[in-house]
Amino acid sequence: MDSRTARPLALVTGASRGIGAALARELARHGHDLALTARSVEPMHALADELRQIGADTTVIAADLSEHGAAARLAEELEGRGLRVDVLINNAGIGAAGQFDRLDPVLIGDLLQLNVVSLTELTRKLLPGMIARGHGRIMLVSSVAAFYPGPHWAIYYASKAYVLSLGEALAHELRGTGVTVTTLCPGTTATEFFEAAGVSPSGLAARSGRMMPAERVARLGCEALLAGRRLAITGAANRLAAFAGRHAPRRLMMGIVDRLLSND
Repeated sequence: MDSRTARPLALVTGASRGIGAALARELARHGHDLALTARSVEPMHALADELRQIGADTTVIAADLSEHGAAARLAEELEGRGLRVDVLINNAGIGAAGQFDRLDPVLIGDLLQLNVVSLTELTRKLLPGMIARGHGRIMLVSSVAAFYPGPHWAIYYASKAYVLSLGEALAHELRGTGVTVTTLCPGTTATEFFEAAGVSPSGLAARSGRMMPAERVARLGCEALLAGRRLAITGAANRLAAFAGRHAPRRLMMGIVDRLLSND
């Protein structure tokens, strides 16, 4: 295939629903082919059918990135299928609500593997090829949570702080290589995230303002990705919250976040 006319291939993790599925749709509309991966296969097949209707060649790969070694296995499968990734969307992640000493250790391990380890390993696996080819785009999906410690959500907030730090550092390291890294930091988004975390959004989302639709998050994120911007914080209120998280006194913000995250 002529490289001048070939559509770039985007790999989206956590593509079965929510922000991941919305990002896949947005990238397809911008002329990308897709490789979709997540644990839930049926929703991805339905999404793949939808994306093919708008001209995107789409491949579905089942993978549970909360498992040790899953990122390496996914990279090997992509290579085995001859799929060269031009755009990596590291979106897969889970939350965990509750007091730290009462959290299930298995859940803690799954969260760290998915949100931190697999994200890092998959980026490390695919980045050298992008650098060698002189072009590529990477998105790491973090959160406005990255700017704060999160009482009652401590592990999740800490994992997103890691993603933000990694993304900003890589964006700096990769200057001049033709590869860009965009860290997407949405606020509270209308997805199944809270249900999956086993909590009601009432204590968190209702007090932090109207939840942003996943489609808008994806549109803003995709715009930033294609423009090569390093950081995309979705919405004015979220940008203000991120600014406060970085600049307001830590002790003051801890109390505010504690009250906001309480699910009472």
